[in-house]
Amino acid sequence: MTSRNKQQDNQKSSEKMFNNNRHDYSRVGYDSDNDHDHDQEDDFISQQIRQQQLQMKQQDEGLDMLTESANRLGTLSLGIHEELNQQNNMLDDMENELDKATTNLGILTKKTKELIKKSGGKKNFLIILSMSVVVVILLLLIFYV
Repeated sequence: MTSRNKQQDNQKSSEKMFNNNRHDYSRVGYDSDNDHDHDQEDDFISQQIRQQQLQMKQQDEGLDMLTESANRLGTLSLGIHEELNQQNNMLDDMENELDKATTNLGILTKKTKELIKKSGGKKNFLIILSMSVVVVILLLLIFYV
């Protein structure tokens, strides 16, 4: 065989091979099967969009609830703050009154000590106490005799 004959044989075998494997390109584009597939894709996309919208709505509701909770917590914290301020003021007032009472008690104690010194001190106190005891004993003797 000559090279020309070989080329012709190769060409014929190629043509046979390609002729047997012919493709039907008539289905490319939109035919009834492809329209059905396209409708299914549109349904899937629509369904996904609806699901996303539902999720967004649920998230919005959740955020609304969080906002309401945050507002309530803010209101409560303001109330607690005001209450603490009032109690701090009350404690400050009580501390001031306690300081005044302590000062007054100190003055009273000092005056009492001065009065005891002026009246003769412990010596006179013991004499008064012993006389009181004697009076109580005499009263008891009078009532029992």
